[in-house]
Amino acid sequence: MSLFWRIFLLNAVVVTAAFTLLMVGPFTVSTPVLVTEAMILTGVLVVMLVVNAGLLRVGLAPLDRLTRTMSTVDLLRPGHRLAVSGRTGIADLIRSFNTMLDRLEAERATSAARALSAQEAERQRIAQELHDEVGQTLTAVLLELKRVADHAPEPVSGEVRQVQETVRNGLDEIRRIARRLRPGVLEELGLASALKSLAGEFSTAGLTVRRTIDGDLPGLGKETELVLYRVAQESLTNTARHSGARQVSLSLTHVPGVPPHAGSRPPVSAATEPTARSGAVELRIRDDGRGVGGAPEGAGLRGMRERALLIGADLTVGPAPGRGTEVLLRVPLGGKEHHD
Repeated sequence: MSLFWRIFLLNAVVVTAAFTLLMVGPFTVSTPVLVTEAMILTGVLVVMLVVNAGLLRVGLAPLDRLTRTMSTVDLLRPGHRLAVSGRTGIADLIRSFNTMLDRLEAERATSAARALSAQEAERQRIAQELHDEVGQTLTAVLLELKRVADHAPEPVSGEVRQVQETVRNGLDEIRRIARRLRPGVLEELGLASALKSLAGEFSTAGLTVRRTIDGDLPGLGKETELVLYRVAQESLTNTARHSGARQVSLSLTHVPGVPPHAGSRPPVSAATEPTARSGAVELRIRDDGRGVGGAPEGAGLRGMRERALLIGADLTVGPAPGRGTEVLLRVPLGGKEHHD
């Protein structure tokens, strides 16, 4: 029965019951209406309205839950579904809403995968141009400055060497930028070495990064390793820029027997095959800074959530024990090993 007919029949039952009560009861209506008769009619009307409101409240309660869910749903935190309840009509509406969420989450994950893939390709192109074109140009400038400095008299020679040092520092900075855009160490030496190198880059006079990386990590695909690296990179960048922290701990561990998070989804674009390893791989970054407080999520954090969706991982960001912020990325293995 449709929602329209359910509401119509509820109202019809209430009105019919009230009409029948007035017809068979010891009630009379005079002309003009007496005060007692008006009070009786008013009481009957109030009872009708109360009963009708109660029946509608019970019948439409699933719609209230659906409205609350619709106002709070977040496609970057997938997996939340509304329990199907109510009679035909409302139950069909809830099922349709859940189906719509499935489709939207799948489409969002697919579009995010394309966007991030294009972003990585663009990063690789820019890093290659910085290395091959700008880097080679500055290298040639350095060689020319050295030749000029060797033949120039003092104090011109000293000034040229200062310029040469400035250019060398600029070349080193360009190389650091290129490495961040395209983590060559990740491709060449693997995730563990890449994270160690990343921790070393962020360890400065004002910030110390301590790292703990398991030596028996299960095999992970290139896509999963890249997501882990980028999340660690973005977390450390946010810590260095905004947190005011002095100590950061970075850990990458294999946790056996950890079931997939309720909100996690299968990877969007990864073939899978069985493996003996199970549980999850956890990346945890914890600092002693001022914490996130009630600040809204920025583009960096939303980007991390989108990357986590690509590999079916669960990302949580919250206060660390004591003080500071903790970022936890849990990649469920689920008896599968990802390969690209």
